[in-house]
Amino acid sequence: MTSNNVLPDVGPARGTSASKDHHARRWWILAALTLAQLMVVLDATVVNIALPSAQHALRFSTADRQWIVTAYSLAFGSLLLLGGRLSDLLGARRVLIAGMIGFAAASALGGAATGFPMLVVARAVQGAFGALLAPAALSQLTTTFSDPAERGKAFGIFGAVAGAGGAVGLILGGALTQYLDWRWCLYINDVLVVFALAGAMTFLPRSERARNVRLDWPGVGTVVAGLVGIVYGFSEAEHRGWADPITIGLLLAGVVLLGAFAAIERRSAHPLLPLRVLADRNRGTANLVILVSGIGMFGVFLFLTYYIQLVLGFSPLMSGVAFLPMIGALMITSTVATAKLLPRTGPRPLVSAGMAIAAAGLVVFAQLGVSSTYGALVVPGLILAGAGLGLVFGAAMNVATSGSGSEDAGVASALPNIGQQVGGSIGTALLNTLAASAATSYIHQHGPSLASQAAASVRGDDVAFWVAAGVFAAGAVLSALLFERGPMAMDPHAAPAMI
Repeated sequence: MTSNNVLPDVGPARGTSASKDHHARRWWILAALTLAQLMVVLDATVVNIALPSAQHALRFSTADRQWIVTAYSLAFGSLLLLGGRLSDLLGARRVLIAGMIGFAAASALGGAATGFPMLVVARAVQGAFGALLAPAALSQLTTTFSDPAERGKAFGIFGAVAGAGGAVGLILGGALTQYLDWRWCLYINDVLVVFALAGAMTFLPRSERARNVRLDWPGVGTVVAGLVGIVYGFSEAEHRGWADPITIGLLLAGVVLLGAFAAIERRSAHPLLPLRVLADRNRGTANLVILVSGIGMFGVFLFLTYYIQLVLGFSPLMSGVAFLPMIGALMITSTVATAKLLPRTGPRPLVSAGMAIAAAGLVVFAQLGVSSTYGALVVPGLILAGAGLGLVFGAAMNVATSGSGSEDAGVASALPNIGQQVGGSIGTALLNTLAASAATSYIHQHGPSLASQAAASVRGDDVAFWVAAGVFAAGAVLSALLFERGPMAMDPHAAPAMI
């Protein structure tokens, strides 16, 4: 890996009226982009709360229920890199607005679903337009903020939304399902998009098509198919098991296709993923860190939600509210540390410390038992996990998109989203499998009584928490070893890009 963390001067000079106008509107731009990102992140969890109600209303089987989640994750995860390159090719503003409109239309279609097929199609279309929206939003953020201090503050806010959005989705999903109807877990996007779209159309500068970017269709085909194999393979592992031929076949096919994609990119005159984007040491490490944190983060959301609802007896709404300490801690550390500390220290100490603190939070969760209380263990664990994740996400997203150049801003912005999506798929499959195995083993040893079943469920959760803690600890070591020492070099002459 080479190191070249200087942000290029990719925009008009600061003295031009267009640049001054764009610079003056930068915080309004941040608000619109953050709201757009929130829509995408919310949908990873908000619909999950509504699934039992949707299943009852549309009368589909429990076996089919996974497709409501899988359809979204497959389309979103597999098309992100293409969405990022389209942002470079057509201009981030155009792609962002198209993504918002399509995402809102798909949400309305899903909310109005009269049957299972219609809901699945709507979720897949949501994922596809989310794959346009997410990298375009991050790309616009990258090119809007170039001053190190302001960039740190902006990415701190954006990273806080990316990290806390899942917990916000639990709160919102519980409230909408309990007080309105499960369909509002989809319709809510149409409310949010009104404000996000108005902000984007009002404040974002006009886009220009990049002249030196072309679509690499062989690369598109292999990476989409490869990511489908990986994401779908991990999804099937959760239900079929790791030794199932379909699971093995999907994962092997995904790995082979991604290997073919890498070979194609080395030879392509217009690669979908230019290797220079990953060649930088800090950027490559930041993307790896986001993938690792995606694996561990599902130990917080998934299994802690199980514990809070099944053991503590919280309602769906109160289960979401229970995550507020984590959201508060995450937002504070993400905004403060990324704005104040990252320009001075660089990513190495922040991300390493964040991973270690998050690991400590998971260790606290691993102490939970059948008779534990929310205040004694859950709240301290949430504060530690939130504080750690805040340090990780704000800094890592900032570094992952730094210095990539205007022609690669979209594709560089797709990579953190891919890492989070693939990491989440791995985490869900791996942790669910280990938890289920631990619970089954406990019942075999202690018998199938009601008390044993409750204890077995908690034992499975604790195993998942221990493994997630190990994942975060490994992330701390990787961050300490792979990130460069000291602050990143930033070009003081770099200006916001009008792409």
